[in-house]
Amino acid sequence: MNTSVNILTVLLNAARLVDVVRIWRQPKLIAITVALATTSVTADAHSGLWIRPGTFLSYVDRLSFDAPTLPPMAFTRFCMQHTAECEQTSARGFKNDLNESLWTELQTVNRDVNRTIVPQTNDRGVLAENWLVHPDAGDCNDYAVTKRHELLRRGWPMRSLLLAEVGTRQGIHHLVLIVRMDNGDFVLDNLNPNIVSVSQSSYRWIRAQSPARPKLWFTIKLASLH
Repeated sequence: MNTSVNILTVLLNAARLVDVVRIWRQPKLIAITVALATTSVTADAHSGLWIRPGTFLSYVDRLSFDAPTLPPMAFTRFCMQHTAECEQTSARGFKNDLNESLWTELQTVNRDVNRTIVPQTNDRGVLAENWLVHPDAGDCNDYAVTKRHELLRRGWPMRSLLLAEVGTRQGIHHLVLIVRMDNGDFVLDNLNPNIVSVSQSSYRWIRAQSPARPKLWFTIKLASLH
């Protein structure tokens, strides 16, 4: 009798394992799992549960830097007006691993800047662009440089805070802040209240600051490193 029960138990467990494998092979559930693994979960802030971004992934979600390119003209003007924002600095003791404390800080800065600056479209064209830190009203450029400024002020290293130009689905050029950590590259965006990994963004990647030399810009593309 005991032998029969043991055999039945083994068969049932094997059947469950087959069901689990079949379920996990479904693309929709895999997509959900990846989304949970690479971005913040809204409920976490209330439940106290911390899920480290990228925990369940076997690769690092990153942008690759290809060829040197000219920076935006407004960026050059910005560096002339705010030299400290464009000179490479070291952040001693800063660990580039995205832990719960740093993730909370990113969320706080992203949320506060998105709420503080009133959205205002630039109708004067690219040549008249003037990137501003903490304006009362501004466009995507002002949101991005303000977030970068706030994180630099809090001790984040410049090599981890990269301004990046992207293209929207409507063909509009847009500026975001890329936060580069050891466990992935993440997007801080005034058009999205959530911080997402670069692969979760629907943008077309155009160019970004070099992590090593912030005054230099490179063409970029998505590249997941296994």
